Amino acid sequence: MQVLPFFLAMLFINCSSPNDKEEEMPDKTEPPVEITNDVDFWLTKGDQSILLKKQTTVLGFGTKPNTFPNIDVSESQTYQTIDGFGFTLTGGSAEVINQLNNSKKQALLQELFGTSENAIGISYLRISVGASDLNATPFTYNDLAPGETDLDVTNFSLDPDKDGVIALLKEILAINPNIKIMGSPWSAPVWMKDNDSFIGGSLQTQYYAAYANYFVKYIQGMENEGIMIDAITPQNEPLHDGNNPSMHMTALEQADFIKNHLGPAFQTANITTKIIIYDHNCDKPQYPIAVLNDVAANPFVTGSAFHLYAGDISALSTVHNAFPDKDIYFTEQYTPSNGDFGGDLKWHLKNVIIGSMRNWSKIALEWNLANNGSFGPHTNGGCTVCKGAITVNSSESFERNVGYYIVAHASKFVPQGSIRLNSNTIGNLHNVAFKTPQGKKVLVVENDGDSNEIFNIKYKDKWVVSSLEAGAVGTYIWE
Repeated sequence: MQVLPFFLAMLFINCSSPNDKEEEMPDKTEPPVEITNDVDFWLTKGDQSILLKKQTTVLGFGTKPNTFPNIDVSESQTYQTIDGFGFTLTGGSAEVINQLNNSKKQALLQELFGTSENAIGISYLRISVGASDLNATPFTYNDLAPGETDLDVTNFSLDPDKDGVIALLKEILAINPNIKIMGSPWSAPVWMKDNDSFIGGSLQTQYYAAYANYFVKYIQGMENEGIMIDAITPQNEPLHDGNNPSMHMTALEQADFIKNHLGPAFQTANITTKIIIYDHNCDKPQYPIAVLNDVAANPFVTGSAFHLYAGDISALSTVHNAFPDKDIYFTEQYTPSNGDFGGDLKWHLKNVIIGSMRNWSKIALEWNLANNGSFGPHTNGGCTVCKGAITVNSSESFERNVGYYIVAHASKFVPQGSIRLNSNTIGNLHNVAFKTPQGKKVLVVENDGDSNEIFNIKYKDKWVVSSLEAGAVGTYIWE
């Protein structure tokens, strides 16, 4: 015997007795249950058809059973406190942003650093101490003629950055006075190095004290400009000495410099700026571990910084697990000029934003904030394929690139002081959850698979159903 589906059976019964309709029956139909929206949902698709747009989908928490997998968000276990999300404000970034006319420039800065509905709330910036390879030319704040030295660093001057990075930082601080700033040098002054070159070479031991004084003067000089430096790293990418500028520094040398010179110099000058070690790739976690294993250097060190041009993001947890009292920072990853928007969106959300956060990082920074249409300025030998989050095309025009959306999916919704919450990864749905200082819950989800995924977001025994197309990224916010 064939069994009719329930709704067909009911239709058959209702239609088989014509006399049923002769007498009007009272309407016993229950009024429809109105579903209120409990969760705001912002979406970016890999095909760029939707770019960081708030969706109108109604997402209401309920308890109706379904068979979809759950992303469980729980406050029962919490992790690190977040310092922020952002970019490196290179000298080249400042140069091209400062080329915008005043109205366009102010509109861009408000969008990047403000708190309005259309702003993305960048809360952390990294800057170079002296030039990086994304300056037009290499320089430090204590450049001398060949053969000269300056042991007391009396010729130290911030003048090379006064009209660029420093001037722009003052405008940014007027918008967001609480933004945190990390300084990283690409090279010590050439006269301190053993090869008399901006490229490569090592810091000579007889100049360790002078270089520590250089950092002291830098932090004090920036403070005199109204710019507080929250943290410094002794050297950007200390194992990559082929860039212009660059400098090689081993773990033993970094430990020696910190314990015998930089740390004590900060103490003497009453400087509280954090010292963050390493600032290089995830393939060498033994480097920061070696520095932290030095019992004399360890007390001066707040944490370790990483890039991901080599290795695996889990290296952050390797170092955290070895020294759980020390912080973790993710400080740089670039998107390439020939990159695919969808592919870069997926990879960077999975690794830089979600991956670093799930491996204890307090920050997640992409590389260059802005450049021109030729991916400049850069030094001779500097990166020619590093794409900024913003491309400045003219004094009146700029465009947003994939790096903008990578960072914005976190920076717009997860302010400083947020705490990472526990959440589970299910299949291709990589995610990370936070609780903001205002008590909101934020979940960032990236669909790393090749097909649409339907899933529940479960919180306190209730859930909402959502879906993400392949390669899409969603940020979900609820009270």
